[in-house]
Amino acid sequence: MVYAVVRAGGRQEKVEVGTIVTMDRIKADKNGNVTLAAVLLVDGDKITSDAKSLEKVTVTAEVLNDLRGPKIVIQKFKNKTGYKKRQGHRQDLTRVKVTGIK
Repeated sequence: MVYAVVRAGGRQEKVEVGTIVTMDRIKADKNGNVTLAAVLLVDGDKITSDAKSLEKVTVTAEVLNDLRGPKIVIQKFKNKTGYKKRQGHRQDLTRVKVTGIK
């Protein structure tokens, strides 16, 4: 069983070949592929976490689609002063499918 922990937009995700992951928006190359940075690699009983060894590891993924996350409403209110502020946010996301761990 081979899996890797990759850095995905400020977070870390555990991925195997065929895993579909939603992460912060990332640009793909002209073929629609991206390379993710590995933080940890587990290959059976062998665990690799050394930075020099992980430079050689490539985790490739295919971009499936770009989407937007749920709307988050931010509200601020100060009592008795008449101050209120309302703001919204939707995060830009990308859904990718892991195609290879080498």
